[in-house]
Amino acid sequence: MVIKVLIVDDHAVVRDGLTMILESQSDIAVIGQAGDGREAIAMAEALKPNVVVMDITMPELNGIEAARLISREQPATRIVILSMHDTLEHIYRALQAGARGYLLKESAGAEVTDAVRTVMRGHRYFGRGSRLPSDMHHSACADLPRSPLDSLSQREREVLQLVVEGKKSSEIAEILSLSPKSIETYRSRLMVKLGITNIPSLVKFALLHGVTPAK
Repeated sequence: MVIKVLIVDDHAVVRDGLTMILESQSDIAVIGQAGDGREAIAMAEALKPNVVVMDITMPELNGIEAARLISREQPATRIVILSMHDTLEHIYRALQAGARGYLLKESAGAEVTDAVRTVMRGHRYFGRGSRLPSDMHHSACADLPRSPLDSLSQREREVLQLVVEGKKSSEIAEILSLSPKSIETYRSRLMVKLGITNIPSLVKFALLHGVTPAK
């Protein structure tokens, strides 16, 4: 059986590099590429890949939230997260969102084929250099540290990313198919939950937690 893979990263050179590595294997076929989380969700629905290899830090919708939505709508699709972040919080958030694998970008080239095959067999995969062992059991994941982002709803996390990326309420409303008034409500609510009172502090928070890429 050929494993069908969707590559998701906001840098074309990374997508092309991963595609070359995976396509060199006779049992793996890259069936598509996406540049952000929203595009990834649409392509996963259309193409039904076996595995999605996805960056965390992307504009519009980050890989964690995209993984959550893909896992919900396409439960048979396995997700491997790529990240520059080697913190237990990021790993926890990825697993909570439904990811089956977690690779650091610095070693992804050498390990991505192993990760794809491992998650396709139904196992977890944590890359070399990760803080977690590849044979970690699911029950142990419950002991990982929680993120302050857990206090937010799915929609609030989406609004958070779009706000810190500088989009106006009217633009966010169009993207999320909501009213501008609803966006203002979500923004106020999430800032109260996080204990943040101004946009600069909200931006710092989002960068620290990998919600949005640094410009």
